[in-house]
Amino acid sequence: MNRRDFLWSGAAATALIVGSGAMLRAGGPGPALAAETFEVTKTDAEWHAILSDEAFDVLRKQGTEYPGTSPLLNEHRKGIFACAGCDLPVYSSETKFDSGTGWPSFYQEIANSIGKTVDTSLGMTRTEVHCRRCGGHLGHVFDDGPPPTGLRHCINGVALSFKPAAA
Repeated sequence: MNRRDFLWSGAAATALIVGSGAMLRAGGPGPALAAETFEVTKTDAEWHAILSDEAFDVLRKQGTEYPGTSPLLNEHRKGIFACAGCDLPVYSSETKFDSGTGWPSFYQEIANSIGKTVDTSLGMTRTEVHCRRCGGHLGHVFDDGPPPTGLRHCINGVALSFKPAAA
């Protein structure tokens, strides 16, 4: 390989990495989610006023937090995980498990708490999970989880808040 080929392959790899990052932050909900109406609606400015930059990116722009960065990954107390946008309870600590993925994982949601849409970004088909009350992006659901459901809800910790159970 000569120097020009080496530089060209490096530029192509860089473009692929940058392009993949842009796809992770596609800039908002897909058509199916955009067509839904939600009980809690706010302007981007109103969401920015109540959410951190990271939470806004995930909940409102369908971003993804870096794996292993959420304090909720190691939250093992009994309690409820709620949507960080509207405070709707979405997951119980009873269904949380360590998936080894770097994101908080649950095998089942609280009844009537989430909505699901098909996500075809990144060249694959996945099931996207969002808060049914405000539409905030929570993460994705995969079929490689533990019993009894066999599902793994791979959820961005920054999209959640934790409320410990009363002692």
